[in-house]
Amino acid sequence: MLRLFGRITVVLLVLVAVQLAAAPVGLRGWRPYLQPPRLQVNLGLDLQGGSHIVLEARQTPEVPVTREAVDAALEVIRRRIDQLGVVEPTIQREGERRIIVELPGIEDPQRALRVIGQTALLEFVNTGARSLPEGATWNEAGTEVTLPGPEKRTIPLKKEVVVTGADLADARAAFEQGQVRTGAPIVTFQFKGPGAKKFEEFTGSHIGQYLTIVLDNRVISSPVIQSRITGGSGQISGRFTLEEARELAVLLRAGALPVPVEVVERRTIGPSLGRDSLDLSLRAGAIAVVLIIAFMIALYRLPGVLANAALVLYALFLFAALATLRATMTLPGIAAFIISVGMAIDANVLIFERIKEELRAGKTLRAGIQTGWERAWSAILDSNVTTLVGAAVLFVLGTGPIKGFATTLFIGVLISMFTAIVITRMLVDAAARPPLDRYLRFGL
Repeated sequence: MLRLFGRITVVLLVLVAVQLAAAPVGLRGWRPYLQPPRLQVNLGLDLQGGSHIVLEARQTPEVPVTREAVDAALEVIRRRIDQLGVVEPTIQREGERRIIVELPGIEDPQRALRVIGQTALLEFVNTGARSLPEGATWNEAGTEVTLPGPEKRTIPLKKEVVVTGADLADARAAFEQGQVRTGAPIVTFQFKGPGAKKFEEFTGSHIGQYLTIVLDNRVISSPVIQSRITGGSGQISGRFTLEEARELAVLLRAGALPVPVEVVERRTIGPSLGRDSLDLSLRAGAIAVVLIIAFMIALYRLPGVLANAALVLYALFLFAALATLRATMTLPGIAAFIISVGMAIDANVLIFERIKEELRAGKTLRAGIQTGWERAWSAILDSNVTTLVGAAVLFVLGTGPIKGFATTLFIGVLISMFTAIVITRMLVDAAARPPLDRYLRFGL
């Protein structure tokens, strides 16, 4: 009864793993349907191409670089990238002031760079009776404005900020007067809380004056206040293209960077290079698996075939686990997979050699299998635990691809122990009965 329960459990595990790893059954609402199976594991930057960007926080007299400021900048960058629609980006801190951003599969790295690196400090500035042209820039101290043009004329003008982008509740790209075909792209915004009230009070008391909109000290537009603006909503127009309006809306929704950042390293990996890496890695993995399968069959005959069947299930369980954890497969991850395949088969070799020793000592087949498994268990446990410790240390201290390697290795070792101890044992026990038991000699 216990064996039957175990077999049913394994069958259910296999079915669940197939669904998680390849998703052959989809759902439309609650109605299932069959679809072509497709590996559900995300590919990393080195396998599908993309951009690797290293940003460094820059200290200014007004804004010191602290751990909290860099952490806050990381979260702002994460929100911006999420709104770009990049699938499975990697965003992590490195050292005291650096942030690493990896964007697999991104088609426009320049756009991503613009969105990531811009400070995006939006300010609504009271300029009274003075209208400023688009492109005019305030100095860092906020006391002078440099006008655009070949002369770069500078005028003294103190920046009197009314409200900032920190009070925004939402921002969207739209078209003037709602005319998609003929209207110019604009950005509509909505203030929240005290910001909305302050905006309404200011516009009500300064009708006929200019409220200049400034982004990162650069004037976007300088409209005149026509009437009190209630509800905290408004719009920014500045001869945007639609893409620029969308980018500005993304920046405003995500908030301003608490510290300026600059790009200190940027690498772009083309899709063809990633495809070449993937093809070579898969070829190497296939050759390794074929050699292992041939070695096991040549050395142990039927037990070798059973071990290979367990190895196939091992690979299935591993990909199901990676898909469930939404882990990203990288080149180091493929290396870890191949290593863990070797460890999985190594456990079977240990077990089979112990069984051979018992059979040579004159024990019956069933007694030899029982004793061999028990004697091999401690050696398997020791070797796998040390590997697990090494993988855990790599995961904690490593970054990027090292973490991917450690994750795949850690999960692979755990699953290899399960398949060697449980799955292979179940298959061998099932074969240790007539008429198959006569082929179960473990190469003797």
